[in-house]
Amino acid sequence: MSKFMMHQVQKLQEKLAKAQQELSNLTLEASSGGGAVTVTIDGQQKIQSVKISPEVLNPEDVELLEDLVLTAVREAIAKSQEAAAQSLGGLTGGLKIPGLT
Repeated sequence: MSKFMMHQVQKLQEKLAKAQQELSNLTLEASSGGGAVTVTIDGQQKIQSVKISPEVLNPEDVELLEDLVLTAVREAIAKSQEAAAQSLGGLTGGLKIPGLT
């Protein structure tokens, strides 16, 4: 590998590291049930918190709460993946690199 190529690879690695750091600092929220369940996630798909409104705590209808949590988690992950794709997509030239996008 030429010096030029090694320099380009090093620059790309630095840009990727910076983008990953920015994603870890990014906070996104998703909710379901009109805000009854709110999930906070970072740009690296790590869930930071789950908030559940007391109004949806009904022992008679646990399935509703489960569905609301699942919906909010899925939406939060989708938002986080979209943010990561936007942040890293330009750096990787559209390549799908496992663990990065």
